Amino acid sequence: MMPPKGWVGIRVGREGEEQHRFAVPVDYLKQPLFLGLLHQAEKEFGFEHNGAITIPCSVDHFRYVQRIIDRDSAAAHHHSHLPHLVGCFRA
Repeated sequence: MMPPKGWVGIRVGREGEEQHRFAVPVDYLKQPLFLGLLHQAEKEFGFEHNGAITIPCSVDHFRYVQRIIDRDSAAAHHHSHLPHLVGCFRA
């Protein structure tokens, strides 16, 4: 199944473990933690890898990284609206 527009499909799992499929937002490609996982995949598989992007880490570790990225993205999104609110309040 193809991920929705704005999302990318990946596989996660170490060698010898069952791999799990995930769909992650394309914005993950800008996240340093996710880029670190992609670098790890490049070292293991190289650039000539066929099929879905495969991240060679445990599913638990990937979910941990995913929670951090989602938390940081939500916090950045929340704070990006704060300057707009400054003009709404009068002292």
